[in-house]
Amino acid sequence: MTAPGLSANPTLPRGVGAAPDRTWLLLLFFIVTSSLLLVSHNSGLVDKLGGFGTLLKNPIVEAFVVSLFLANVLFAYLWRAAPWAKALVGLGSLLLVLPLAGRADTSLLDLSIQIMIFAALALGLNIVVGLAGLLDLGYVAFFAVGAYVWGIFASPRFAEILKYFGENPGASGMTTLLLGLLTFVAGLAGYLTLQKRRPESLTRSGAWTLPLALSAALVGWFFVARSLFTLGDGRWSLWALWFTLVPVLITLGLAALNSGKGRDVRATLLNYSRALAALAAVGGLLLLVRGVMVLGSGGAASLASGIDPSFFWLFLALSIAAAAIVGVLIGLPVLKLKGDYLAIITLGLGEVIRVLANNLDLYSAGSQGVTPIKSASVPWFDRLAGNLGFSADQHNLLFLYLLVLLIIAAVLTVNIRLDRSRIGRAWIAIRDDEIAAQAMGVPLVQTKLIAFATGASFAGVMGMIFAAKQTFVSPESFNFNQSIGVLSMVILGGMGSFPGVILGAAVVTLLNLRVLPGIGEATANVSWIPQQANPGQLQRLIFGAILVAMMLLRPEGLLPNRRRQLELHHDEDDRGNQEDDSGQGNAGALGAGNTADVYSRGLAPAKENDHAGGAK
Repeated sequence: MTAPGLSANPTLPRGVGAAPDRTWLLLLFFIVTSSLLLVSHNSGLVDKLGGFGTLLKNPIVEAFVVSLFLANVLFAYLWRAAPWAKALVGLGSLLLVLPLAGRADTSLLDLSIQIMIFAALALGLNIVVGLAGLLDLGYVAFFAVGAYVWGIFASPRFAEILKYFGENPGASGMTTLLLGLLTFVAGLAGYLTLQKRRPESLTRSGAWTLPLALSAALVGWFFVARSLFTLGDGRWSLWALWFTLVPVLITLGLAALNSGKGRDVRATLLNYSRALAALAAVGGLLLLVRGVMVLGSGGAASLASGIDPSFFWLFLALSIAAAAIVGVLIGLPVLKLKGDYLAIITLGLGEVIRVLANNLDLYSAGSQGVTPIKSASVPWFDRLAGNLGFSADQHNLLFLYLLVLLIIAAVLTVNIRLDRSRIGRAWIAIRDDEIAAQAMGVPLVQTKLIAFATGASFAGVMGMIFAAKQTFVSPESFNFNQSIGVLSMVILGGMGSFPGVILGAAVVTLLNLRVLPGIGEATANVSWIPQQANPGQLQRLIFGAILVAMMLLRPEGLLPNRRRQLELHHDEDDRGNQEDDSGQGNAGALGAGNTADVYSRGLAPAKENDHAGGAK
């Protein structure tokens, strides 16, 4: 039984009563805001409304109406209402009203897709930052990987790459393919085998055998490849071999020096052997790709506009895999770092991806960008959209809107399941106290890599959707400001809180794309506002001031995670609102004068199986 005056919800503070039922208020709010949205985005109807229509055309009012409408989904989540009303408002807003308003104003569909793309990015970064406590400032790199994976293959850039490999094969395509396959299989098998070995299982001589054998294999592979490949009319220079062997010799020399001092270097040698095997696997994979390109170069003319759009669904999976692999590769070198050091190095690695995209002209077209990029071809959906009154140029946007909605639902489900799983508890343990988590048996490297890979995979699939929607990607789309923007969404909404992160993404996107530009446009011709002080010119300043105010007034975020909220306000509770809970638990029985139900008052047990204290 719940005590009178107390909430039945254990997450609410003690003494707070149950929230009133707001079913009909929720439905009324939904009807009013939906009507306003549909009217304000129907230009023909707005022109007939006179002064009221002129008011609705105002950019500030339009942004306010959109924000009010999107609040429907928030209130359906927060308010106490009948489940059928929550489902009606949530599904009706997202699946009925928004598409209908978007049919009259395509920019509204575009805005909705942008909000959901950033919501998925924020959910992915929330795993890395909010759950695992790893401050990643290069998160946009994974977004870029997903965008370029689809953008390169679904555009004329792919034909240019095939044409280049046809003109510069270096070796026969089949030879390259076979050598790459052999190297990849050998490297991957060696890496997986070495992963199962432990340093203590190796003898001192056996620990040296592995890296020396792999180094010898590297030299042998170089001479085999040198006999097969050419650089134009000449063979590979032997200087390339020495350039490769210098870090090998330095590493082995340092290990030998430490071994001479009596130190155990078995772990170092085993890790080095794993690195060489992994390097062989990566090199073999690159040769495989090159062999496929050389063999397929004859079809460059037939792929002048990119691959068939029906491969869109396959590339959804490939973009997830590619971003996850890059996430692991970026995570591996930085796992021993924490805090500011981790933030700086992830920032640097994220910038490396952008600089590579800017300089690899053959693959990414450099600063000019890749365009035009195809989207999925779904004829039956186009027919359905046409029957619903959508024009041909709106079919793709409507399709991407519904697809992103499904992906958001899947991402949210995965996040919730992970948060409640052993992995989620391990992430939280690492965030709270890494040393304590390791002492309790949490594998730090594996758990952190899972966080990096999972967060990166969400960014990868959204990068592909972004490329399909924009039909254009360039390195400027993935600069440092994008990473900071996604991080601000996570912090503003509430780190570790899934609904909070989605709300943060919606608020920040609306501010950047509608509210602040709307204020700037509405005040552009006001005579008493100097042009230098126009809000349109000071969007970054206003946004920064909003973030600073938010951090001062509500540091836990708009919809905070309960655990995070208690952490931030623990001192305040200790100073002012502490309550004596001893009467609610077993400890109260020790001081109540009733010792019939207590085994011991904290004394040592008299018998082996007796309890040291507490109720029966």
